[in-house]
Amino acid sequence: MPTIRATSLRLNLDKPEHKQAWEYLQALDNTEFKSYTSAIVTAVNDYFGRYFRRKDDPYLETREREEKFVAEIVAAVERSAEKALPAFLAACIAKILKSSGNFSVPGQNFTTSANPENCDISDVDLDFIGG
Repeated sequence: MPTIRATSLRLNLDKPEHKQAWEYLQALDNTEFKSYTSAIVTAVNDYFGRYFRRKDDPYLETREREEKFVAEIVAAVERSAEKALPAFLAACIAKILKSSGNFSVPGQNFTTSANPENCDISDVDLDFIGG
């Protein structure tokens, strides 16, 4: 038989924090939280889990923000590389084929902005730094 402990939760809706908590409970997604109890258990465990980790490691929040920032940088670089890679590879292949004498198309110019000499900073997606 399960061991159950009952407690009551009183919210004073005249206090903004209590009112906000009540509004969150009223707006619960029933598919994600089966009851107030499951929502409160999740919230309490998350809050105190972070509280004690932060108490043991005061730099935890800073590292989490840094890791998020680094992940945003990596994602932005990946997006930029995905955009530039096809043109860069086409230019490389064209240059190889042109230099080997096996490929030529009259009137075709194979220069592209993917060449480092022609690269412009405006081609780089800098959204990850709010720019």
